[in-house]
Amino acid sequence: MESEKLMHRSDYSYFKNITTRWADNDIYGHINNVVYYSYFDTVANQYLIEFADFNPVSAPVIGVIVHSNCNYIKAIAYPDKIEAGLTVKKLGRSSVTYGIGVFRQGESAACAYGEFVHVFVNRKNNLPMSIPTKIRESLQKILIDKN
Repeated sequence: MESEKLMHRSDYSYFKNITTRWADNDIYGHINNVVYYSYFDTVANQYLIEFADFNPVSAPVIGVIVHSNCNYIKAIAYPDKIEAGLTVKKLGRSSVTYGIGVFRQGESAACAYGEFVHVFVNRKNNLPMSIPTKIRESLQKILIDKN
């Protein structure tokens, strides 16, 4: 699955400020590549918490990650102030493909971009479920192509 190039701030509908931490830097002096995936997870779940009343601790249906990728354009490092942008690229019956970009605060070009796929499953048995109505409605609001 190739990631569509969503490299500009205008490609995203929702933004979350994220504070970089000293521990995010690696020995090379920039944010370690694996940390970007925590930024992806943070922005997607924060959106669901804010706009779909999603409670990740007690919801009977949860999103599990089945695919992710990240394209790195330019390095960021602590103490950079960053923002993660979020949009929905594809909305299926039980899955959603997010487009996510990581930006230095106020910059229009992404430092990194990629995608993240949640499949919604029953928390008790881990079997795929239809996306709950409230979550689906919130995701449709940031869907790139509503056709």
